[in-house]
Parts: sequence; structure tokens; C-alpha cells
Amino acid sequence: MRAALRAMAGAAAILLALPLATNSAAAADDPVTVSISEVDLNGPAIVPVTVTVTNGGTTKLSRLSVTFTGPVGWSVYPESRTVRDAVRPGQSVQVSFDIRVPERLPGFTLRTFTATASYTGGSATGTRVQRSGEPLPDLAAAYNNVGVTDESNPTPGNFDGDGNSFSAQKLADVGVTPGGSVSALGATFTWPSAAAGTKNNVIAGGQAIALPGQGSKIAFLGSAAGLAAVGTATVWYTDGTSSSGTFGFPNWSFQDATAHGATLVASSDGRNRPDGYGNAGIAYRIFAHSIPVDPAKTVDLVVLPSNGSIHIFDLELIP
Repeated sequence: MRAALRAMAGAAAILLALPLATNSAAAADDPVTVSISEVDLNGPAIVPVTVTVTNGGTTKLSRLSVTFTGPVGWSVYPESRTVRDAVRPGQSVQVSFDIRVPERLPGFTLRTFTATASYTGGSATGTRVQRSGEPLPDLAAAYNNVGVTDESNPTPGNFDGDGNSFSAQKLADVGVTPGGSVSALGATFTWPSAAAGTKNNVIAGGQAIALPGQGSKIAFLGSAAGLAAVGTATVWYTDGTSSSGTFGFPNWSFQDATAHGATLVASSDGRNRPDGYGNAGIAYRIFAHSIPVDPAKTVDLVVLPSNGSIHIFDLELIP
């Protein structure tokens, strides 16, 4: 494969590192910046990528080398390049690579590209994340777990991986009913309208969910089937930028209710086990948590964390 890439690169494989026009200086505490050109994701193809290193400092960059990597399994040629001449303060240099882009897969994906510039006395890294495909239209389209069952038929439930689930009757006792409102953290959530014994929540696995609108936070309503149910959600805006935030839920029963910074929303008595209702006197709980978003931008979608212990019943943009 390396030989094929070498052939495709041809004469362009020769060092391509030419000083560019002076760029504006970077922040004083990060004088060297690395940027990556947009990558054409319409594979299968071998496509060129340009990495730009800008010296915003006050001393020359000498013995500069640049490495570039793409997603796991994507071949890059060459793996690194060396820049012959020092880069003076206020100048930039461009280095070219070729990357083999596979055939585009259906569904939504995030592709991360990373470039690192190493030089005498330090290094700097830049990343580029690009979207491919469309998000799911809403959270209900991602439902993949039966978290609530009727006490007369508990067998479909499997909130925790052991066949246990919330009791629909006991949730109703504390005001949590299908299609009903649940308030927390300034948000008005809607409890899933799915019938007991059917899929009504999302085990977080990196799903992309459309969430158009503006606000200062995204609030999540859910619970956890483990003790380490924490992950990072990525928010994409309509201008192509993104931000991220970390949130988590305590275990639905056996963990402090304030773990991971969550807020307790509701506690139901007992749970449904495969053989029927049980564990009376033990609380099984629902929580809320939130992450910040840029209120000056319009949200396009949110990518859920990749942590199978996190279960999400609803999410909402809040002012």
C-alpha cells in the first residue's frame, strides 16, 4: 500500500514546505499553531492534505518536522516530513501529505485528523474534526433499551444488563408517566411516551441527535446502570463549529445521588425483576445533568457520549 501511495503522490512527494505570507501572531502562551486543510471525505480515493505551521513567537523554529495522522486504519504518506529551513517569527510553512480515504459509510460519523509540529525546544499539535452523514431526527429514533416495564409483564425489561427495569406503576406513583412532564435544572422534559415493555431510552454510544435551536445549556434526563457513567457530549453548531461538555449520572440505586454532579429528579420504590416486582424499600432513581452551549450560536446537533452505562430518557435545550 505504501508503494501505491508513493506512486500516486509522484513528484508531489518531494518536500513541499514553502514560506507563506505573514500571519497574525498567536496568543503569547501558544506561539506556534498547527492547522489542517479540509479533507475530502468522498472516498475511496487518495486525497491531498495541507498542514500549516505558523510561528507566532519571537524566535526561529529550527529542525522542524511535521507528522500527520487520520482515523484508525487510514493510510498516510509520508508519515512525517522535515522542513529544511528555519521558520522565522511571523511566518508560516505548508507541508503536504496524501491520505487514503475509504468509501463513505452510511450514517453519521466524526472523523478526526491530527498534525504535530516538532522543533528544537518544543512541539505543537492541531486537530481537525469533520462530520459525515446526517444525525438521527430526535432521541426517540435512537431508543435501544427497554428501561420500564409493567409489573404484570417484567420480562422485556433490561435496564441494567441483568433483566431488571423500572416499574411503570412505581414511577407513576411519583408523577413520572408516559408523555408526562418532568421538570429539573430549568428544563421541562417529556418522559418517553413509549408503552411499558418497549424501548424508551438510549444507551449512549456516540449517537448523533438533531437538536436545532438556541440556549445556554443542554439538559439530559436519565440514569445509570453502572458506577462510572460519565462521558463527553459534543455539540455542533450551524456555523460548523463545535464545543463539548462532560456529564454523568449516578447508578440508578447503589450510589450517592449527587455523584458526578447530577441532580436527583425522582425516586421510585423497588424495581421489576425478571420474575416480578421486588426490592421494595430500595429507591430506583432518575437524574438530570447538563452541559453548556454557546448562547450566541444556533445548535445543530449533539453527539452523545460513548459510555454504555449512561441511559438517556430525554434531552432539551434550555435558556
